[in-house]
Amino acid sequence: MSGNIAIELGPARFRNPVFLASGPAGYGTEYEELIDLERIGGVVTKTITLEPRAGNPGRRLWETQGGLLNSVGLENVGAERFFKDKLPALEDKGIGVIVSLAAEGWDDYEGLLGAADDSSAAAVEINLSCPNVERGGMAVGTDPELVARYVELARKRLPDRAIIAKLTPNVTDIVSLARSAEKAGADAVTAINTVLGMDLEGEDSRPVFRRVSAGLSGPAILPVALDAVWRITRSVDLPVFGVGGISSVDDAIKFFAAGAFAIQIGTAVFYDHTLPERIVEAFEQRGLPARN
Repeated sequence: MSGNIAIELGPARFRNPVFLASGPAGYGTEYEELIDLERIGGVVTKTITLEPRAGNPGRRLWETQGGLLNSVGLENVGAERFFKDKLPALEDKGIGVIVSLAAEGWDDYEGLLGAADDSSAAAVEINLSCPNVERGGMAVGTDPELVARYVELARKRLPDRAIIAKLTPNVTDIVSLARSAEKAGADAVTAINTVLGMDLEGEDSRPVFRRVSAGLSGPAILPVALDAVWRITRSVDLPVFGVGGISSVDDAIKFFAAGAFAIQIGTAVFYDHTLPERIVEAFEQRGLPARN
């Protein structure tokens, strides 16, 4: 069976539901010699903040059994340069784009949304895993009220764009976050972001990272992500982008069977850059898997 597998999300249109996840693929163009980016649905850019960020000092990546710990710290060129140079470069090549945005404080967030509003971005993914300075450094996305507040402002400032809320799994109930995003006007949610973890090294068993904790991605978190997608899709009416641990065509099929609207591939592109296109080809030949 074959057919059209294009998807729509608000005003945004994409060739298919297979995306590169925010982070590993950088700004997208870094992979254009390895992946036919016009063949997949699109790229979720690395997270953009209002001002440029140098990221965290010291070690940033650490391989584990079945996964990858990262403590990059949202290194990026900032909104002005991204919307002036990076986004047009992607769009000029016909690449589908979802822009990932994050801010630690309310003023920065308003400025960031203003920059997005002045741009051509058709879809944005709000990364809600940043620490919020008004709440003592607690991640925005762990509080349903803050999730609602951030999504509401995005909906108000970007009324004609697709708004996607990226949810953290580091909570007791991720469904409550999805419900808050839905009530606040999100067009979709992404589940999940990285899972908190750490590792130790050396004879004195010292923490690998200066910040001690880091974000775990890769095959190890696949069951956590599948569980989140399954529960969210049975609790809210929003489309869900499933992400977390996809390393094969079969993994991608599982997400759609669990109820996902689309998928994002992250860590796997470091060691298998052919995977996104192979998933697209499989879906074109077989059609999208039916939800269980």
